[in-house]
Amino acid sequence: MPDAPAIRLANLRHYLHERQHADILAVGEAAGYQGMRWSGIAFTSEQDLARWGLPYRRTSLNRANGWSEPSGTIVHGLLEELGIERRVILWNTVPGHPYLPGKPLSNRRPTRPEIEQGLTLLERLIAATEPQKIVAVGRIAETILEGRGAHYVRHPAQSGATAFRQGMRDLISSTALG
Repeated sequence: MPDAPAIRLANLRHYLHERQHADILAVGEAAGYQGMRWSGIAFTSEQDLARWGLPYRRTSLNRANGWSEPSGTIVHGLLEELGIERRVILWNTVPGHPYLPGKPLSNRRPTRPEIEQGLTLLERLIAATEPQKIVAVGRIAETILEGRGAHYVRHPAQSGATAFRQGMRDLISSTALG
């Protein structure tokens, strides 16, 4: 879509503004091709944007209902169920979308340099938001957040949905949300 990067940036700005007083920062691995690549927001697909309504906008043109991101569906479903969608900021250790060479509609494990570059932005976000809890969603996030008081939960991908939901429920029940 024309101006897609500017639209994704606007989506992210609005998202962060809505959650400027969030209690929890949940950090995943990297932007995925079905979610953040199109929405600009971690664990968030164009279908999530459509549910939220304006001012959020999608950036793909060739999918009638927009992209749906499997892990994001699990994450947002749980946050909505618990009534804390706007009390949690979703982020990634790598805010860019790592993909296989020549295959932009794929995901690959981020490289160490990509993770280290993303850490700079993550540290700024932590300093700016001062969350009560930081949640490392998956092993890559756990590794990069080591020593920062992060709580680990299983990533919802690859049969991890049940463990993710239980881990997040446990963390949420032990957090007095403001």
